[in-house]
Amino acid sequence: KHRGSIHANLEYLVQQMKQLNSKQIDLVVLQELQANAYFCQSEFNANFRLAESLDGPTVSALSEIAKQHQMIIVSTVFEKRTAGIYHNTAVVLDKDGSLAGYYRKMHIPDDPGYYEKYYFTPGDHQPENHKGFYPIDTSIGKLGVLICWDQWYPEAARLMALAGAEILIYPSAIGWDSNDNSQEQQRQLQAWQLIQRSHAVANGLHVIVSNRVGLECNGEHPNHNIDFWGHSFIAGPQGEILQASNGTEECNLVSEIDLRKTEQIRQTWPYLRDRRVDAYEHLKQRFID
Repeated sequence: KHRGSIHANLEYLVQQMKQLNSKQIDLVVLQELQANAYFCQSEFNANFRLAESLDGPTVSALSEIAKQHQMIIVSTVFEKRTAGIYHNTAVVLDKDGSLAGYYRKMHIPDDPGYYEKYYFTPGDHQPENHKGFYPIDTSIGKLGVLICWDQWYPEAARLMALAGAEILIYPSAIGWDSNDNSQEQQRQLQAWQLIQRSHAVANGLHVIVSNRVGLECNGEHPNHNIDFWGHSFIAGPQGEILQASNGTEECNLVSEIDLRKTEQIRQTWPYLRDRRVDAYEHLKQRFID
């Protein structure tokens, strides 16, 4: 991470892509809001100047990288949709550099150190007239792209799967509060890994999770910094860990994903077949009183 310079971050990304290009990588998933330091640690009006349109400099630069290296890139940007409406938006750039699609984060947190409701409007993008959660078609298949806080919601993963997603993808920015003891920190990390691996199991899909790593300082409130816990991972359709990083180092995780595994697993564990769709109407309620 090169905090404080979007240009330096892009230059670093170009270097990493060159290394990955030699390994014939088809899909690259970047961590949440990778162009900047995680600015949502505080509510600071000046941070809105970081926002850009979907044809702005970050997406344009990533488009060139995708085209040059024939890679699909999943990135998230601080999108300025119009005056006063901003989103945390995932973009998917296909191998020819074209924008295959985008997804605006639906679940927006508001917790100490993660003041995202101040910055982001909940997503309302409806690709091809499909409401809510819908995968993005690419040259390698349908990608079910969600963002960070979305990862705690099995409904979102399920709807992506039901709409034909072949991989679930979660760019993330999550870390520890320094006020929590080590036992609580480990419980949080394990819960985070477990919920996302359970999405793989419940839907018979591979899951890719890319998280920020390292301490990022909060200039407005220096006593409340976030130590992003890393631990990015790739899981198979039974929740098995195919690749994983540690909690302290930047790295590139590389794994071969066989999409045919989904059909094999779903034949053995036919969860979708046995769903009682006639009995789920209350899922649309906030709470069943």
